Amino acid sequence: MKTLIILFGITVTLNANILQDAINSAKDGSKLQLPNGVYKGNIVIDKPLIIEGQSKKTIIEGDGNGTVITIISPFVTVKNLTIRHSGAEHERVDAGVAIKKAHHCNVINCKLIDVLFGIDLQEVQDSNISGNFITSKPFDLGLRGDAIRLWYSVDNTLTYNHITKSRDFVVWYSHGNLIANNYGEYGRYSLHFMYTGKNIVRDNTFKHNSVGIFFMYSKDTIATGNTIENSIGTTGLGIGLKDSSNYVIKNNKILYNARGLYIDRSPFEPDTKNYISNNLILYNSEGVHFHSLSLHNVFKGNTIKGNIESVVNDSYNTKVTQNEWDSNYWGDYEGFDRDGDGVGDTPYKVYYYADKIWMLNPNAKFFYGSPVISILNFMAKIAPISEPVVLLTDKHPKITEGKYYGR
Repeated sequence: MKTLIILFGITVTLNANILQDAINSAKDGSKLQLPNGVYKGNIVIDKPLIIEGQSKKTIIEGDGNGTVITIISPFVTVKNLTIRHSGAEHERVDAGVAIKKAHHCNVINCKLIDVLFGIDLQEVQDSNISGNFITSKPFDLGLRGDAIRLWYSVDNTLTYNHITKSRDFVVWYSHGNLIANNYGEYGRYSLHFMYTGKNIVRDNTFKHNSVGIFFMYSKDTIATGNTIENSIGTTGLGIGLKDSSNYVIKNNKILYNARGLYIDRSPFEPDTKNYISNNLILYNSEGVHFHSLSLHNVFKGNTIKGNIESVVNDSYNTKVTQNEWDSNYWGDYEGFDRDGDGVGDTPYKVYYYADKIWMLNPNAKFFYGSPVISILNFMAKIAPISEPVVLLTDKHPKITEGKYYGR
């Protein structure tokens, strides 16, 4: 690989096209090493090339219209740069970095600020997005762009990115991607999947977002070792499954959310199951929330503790019992373990009372935790007006809490 050292000792001004000229003049496979300074953006990289900054004081600045760096070639790396000041048009997907119909590209250790969309991948494969800091423009949440956006992109690696005050991290029509060790805060969807398969979501931390991880119309994915905290508000949830099949959700820590796990018509495909195991589901308003008919989920080895409601079913369908519940730890289990085998002597059961108004009327949830609701709940248990329905039975409830094996 040839190395081209450019711009050293030159005072760079925003009006100069020196960087684009250097790209146009460079031979395929060259390396452009940029000293600290401000370089004019809205550049297009159309050949295999490495652009590396000296430090984060190496700045590529857009003109406030369009995308700052557009990559339309394979084997391109941009590294160790500050990228800023994209346009603000959603219909154009104005971004800090856009990679289009390329493969084996890298965006590494860059700082993207004042960009509508952060890094946009369209029909990209075998590429690496790692170690970047990304924040959007100072707009209202719904008007920001997505920090990272995958569109028909496969077999990519997205790791160790720090996302703050953007909108979403979206993975749409994209398969076989590794999304690991990322940190996201103060956004809308920490991760939003649609029509995807065979992705691995591992060891990410998402806090103070509207929604943690939401899988929609997707299948064949593993989510393990993730931490989702403080997804609150009317849309707040930790991990959601909608029309999603053949999932493994394990060793995740889900706490302080409005809803811990949200399950809607999942699994969707016939003769499939979702395996939900060894998760810590702690201190949420609702531990597990079923919306619409969802059967054949396997819950095993989870710790479900400190939630105002352990399990909620808002579909008025009692077939939640057709999910498999076994060997979970329930914080409100009231049985004993006389033989000391670590398993409760009697099954754990969750009952659904027909007069439980705060489950049937969402507006009544405003009164969660109030003395009135506590009294009604107590009275419903000791003297129900109608015969309760069993929502679920765990025949082997654990007596000791599970351990967390994620990060």
